[in-house]
Amino acid sequence: MGYANGLLCPQGKQPLLSFGIISDVQYADIPDGCSFLGVPRYYRHSICVLQRAVQRWNQEKPKFVLHFGDIVDGFCPKDQSMIAVKKIVDEFDKFDGPVYHMIGNHCLYNLPRDKLLPLLRIPGHDGRAYFDFSPIPEYRFVILDGYDISAIGWPEDHPNTLKALKVLQERNPNSDKNSPNGLVGLERRFLKFNGGVGKEQLEWLDHVLQEATELNQNVVVCCHLPLDPGASSFAALLWNYDEVLDVIHRYSCVKVCLGGHAHKGGQSVDSHGVHHRVLEAALECPPGTDAFGHIDAFNDRLSLFGNDRMKSSEMVFGH
Repeated sequence: MGYANGLLCPQGKQPLLSFGIISDVQYADIPDGCSFLGVPRYYRHSICVLQRAVQRWNQEKPKFVLHFGDIVDGFCPKDQSMIAVKKIVDEFDKFDGPVYHMIGNHCLYNLPRDKLLPLLRIPGHDGRAYFDFSPIPEYRFVILDGYDISAIGWPEDHPNTLKALKVLQERNPNSDKNSPNGLVGLERRFLKFNGGVGKEQLEWLDHVLQEATELNQNVVVCCHLPLDPGASSFAALLWNYDEVLDVIHRYSCVKVCLGGHAHKGGQSVDSHGVHHRVLEAALECPPGTDAFGHIDAFNDRLSLFGNDRMKSSEMVFGH
């Protein structure tokens, strides 16, 4: 593997496993624009970032690739949504190995779950998009559905939509539920473009972590929405990140939580020694720059080797 940005392989050891990472491609065939905070967004260029990523991964040969959600942008014209998603999936498919996708808010602005999940080959059930897999005996990857309880993506009368609307009604007094105006501190997360993890998924997570503990596996939890306030702006957090962390902190098997959504990226170690790493967005790369990478997994750490705007980082596990 190419060791980018100056990180060295620990004591010359071979990794147990390597996997590719990219987040928030958010492609659309429209002119460049800006986020609501005025940060430039390069809608057409993001596909070039992905193409260079796939080219690099095919040289480095990681075992699989994780994409952390928001495959196309919400400004993509709705009559082009299906075409745009397929176009980006086709680019991912040029990687010589499996690709695991997460759903993000921009995915759901474009297509309802029943259309989106089959396109992204997400192995959920009943429209849910959480699952886990163990590519080698020492590691398990848990993919959370951060829009399980959400005002976007489900049918309007679905219980999960109604639960989400109730949360927003109670926690966000603004008529525009995507506006954090007047919301203070952690309350700023109660926005329509975020979502929550439902009761059934929390129980499933608990069961998976119990099983991983019995098998003595290191667990990496992945979600489009960040799970720790230390690694992200408050306005990008999962609604019930605290409940998810309560489950995670019951077990010492969870070593790292990876996320997207908060485009500038971030990193923290929480009170239980779990590393949180939010990945920099492909969408915000000016032409000619990149944000993708790969992670080498060892018994005692994950080493992230980032390209260009994605920062490299070492996540050494506590005991």
